[in-house]
Amino acid sequence: MESAAGGFSEEEFREACAELQQPALAQGDWQLLVESLGISIYRQLDQKTGLYEYKVFGILEDCSPALLTEVYMDLDYRKQWDQYVKELYEKECNGETVMYWEVKYPFPMSNRDYVYIRQRRELDVEGRKIHVVLARSTSEPQFPQRPGVIRVTQYKQSLAIESDGKTGSRVFMFYFDNPGGQIPSWLINWAAKVEGARHTGACGKLLTTSRAMLSTNAKLVEL
Repeated sequence: MESAAGGFSEEEFREACAELQQPALAQGDWQLLVESLGISIYRQLDQKTGLYEYKVFGILEDCSPALLTEVYMDLDYRKQWDQYVKELYEKECNGETVMYWEVKYPFPMSNRDYVYIRQRRELDVEGRKIHVVLARSTSEPQFPQRPGVIRVTQYKQSLAIESDGKTGSRVFMFYFDNPGGQIPSWLINWAAKVEGARHTGACGKLLTTSRAMLSTNAKLVEL
């Protein structure tokens, strides 16, 4: 398998693109979890961990793929809407951009943190321009484990965005993580269900912000 820069293979990028054209829900046991604001969230049980992995499909109207991707990549914006972010930043390590993300957990549970790589690319697939962002956990000596914080070592996310043929965007996302620690799997999955619904609401916030940015840009052009 040919590896692309940033530790991701060309095949991984192509697989994310393929989900936009033909969602791969028939393979496995994907079940619809929630539908809201034009977004559908599916989940499937991972037999090895007893936890769920998720796929998100939908249309965000009046928001271009390029702008939506920019907002999605914006760490400062994530800090604004996500109240569970304690710390989130990126750092160059040996020529590679590595992300650090600490998530606040309610007492008496310990906070979790993530060290992961992320890469964004634009692909041309049979004339379709698709924005793809891939992320997965990694190990980096410059981010040693912190006392009282549990390191998440199993994390994977992929995002693919293209035009819906009008003024909006067609979106696909895959997500899985294993927070580890002594937390019952049923509690983790329940929290993930709530998190899924929260992220659906976040899509609405994302769209609202994008529209505001579009409006501001239009006013600047008029000036």
